Amino acid sequence: MKIIHTSDWHIGKIVNEFSMIEDQKYILNKLIELIDIEKPKVLIIAGDIYDRSIAPVEAVELLNETLSTLVMDKGIKVVAISGNHDSGERLSFGSKILEKQGLYICGCDNELYRHVVIEDNNRNINFYLVPYKDPALIKKILDNKEIRNHNDAMSSTIECIKENLNKEEVNILVGHGYITMKRSDAMDCTDHNYEVADLEVSESERPLSIGGTDLIDGNLFEDFDYVALGHLHGRQRIGREEMRYSGSLLKYSFSEVNQKKGVTVLDINDDKSINIEFEKLKPLRDLRVIKGNIEDLVEEGRNIEEGKEDYIQAILTDDGELINPMEKLRSVYPNTMLITRERKREYSEDKTSAKGEYKSKSKIDLFKEFYEDLGSGDYTKEKEEVLINTINEVLKKVVK
Repeated sequence: MKIIHTSDWHIGKIVNEFSMIEDQKYILNKLIELIDIEKPKVLIIAGDIYDRSIAPVEAVELLNETLSTLVMDKGIKVVAISGNHDSGERLSFGSKILEKQGLYICGCDNELYRHVVIEDNNRNINFYLVPYKDPALIKKILDNKEIRNHNDAMSSTIECIKENLNKEEVNILVGHGYITMKRSDAMDCTDHNYEVADLEVSESERPLSIGGTDLIDGNLFEDFDYVALGHLHGRQRIGREEMRYSGSLLKYSFSEVNQKKGVTVLDINDDKSINIEFEKLKPLRDLRVIKGNIEDLVEEGRNIEEGKEDYIQAILTDDGELINPMEKLRSVYPNTMLITRERKREYSEDKTSAKGEYKSKSKIDLFKEFYEDLGSGDYTKEKEEVLINTINEVLKKVVK
């Protein structure tokens, strides 16, 4: 059986005040084109289908159009779960009716998990759909007072699944959250939990709790032949080839500029081994970071053939005040999202105080010291002259 694993569509997302709905429609059409080529039997969506619990009308219409094409026109079985951005109740509305057409969405508040069986060449492929839920809700569902965090909640859920797990058949778990093989190491540190947990995270992912209590031990999933994960936007494997994040279909923050976006294609063999490949999907517009002084960037933008419509963050290296930099950049890059100034030197809080015998230093010396620690660019003679004239002017006004 061939399966495509995807996640984190975030339909309806707005990035830096730009609606991504046109880009999302484009990339979902590219996904449908890939499905026509690969001809999978099943599509997995591992959560965060919408970007927020109450999705805008255009997002609902796009999802409806996409799923209708996949299920009704293409005959693809779709198995999906709600993520932390979704409203599980809204997303799974009418799911019992839709199952008869081959669309399985799990997310209701009272639904711990759902077991979906899809037959392929006289064998069963078992999908265990585990939607994202707050540990407090799972604690209530199971009436288990020992559940205190996401790891406890997932451990208890998997124990329920394993009561009827047939290890002779192919078993696939679909989940959503922070899964790591280094949970103990991360819990022992006081900071950078995700880094210690060896997870590649991005700015567009929403933390599920604080203090590392959202981390889930990957060893809990050892009885599953494949674990299809959602939540992290960068594709990555966790511990073994058969446990992985597919990543988001699009870049949703500038921390994702170096990530390759696409889907994971699985081909399950008769002996239960799985061939895994990554298929890249080309977006309508890329998300890019450019750097340089503004005149060079504008000139470069005029001369390039491709990429003018990309979403841009510009890091400006100019020294001094700039007039209408956003307007200038958007004249060549109409989808410029952000402009930042290059920080030319690192500093710490102890540099915000004057050094040594500051009372005996002149105003010029104090400012020079301050500028060399925190300012932008070099302290030149021209800048000193401007400073002297400004101080003299201010002092004259004070004397009056």
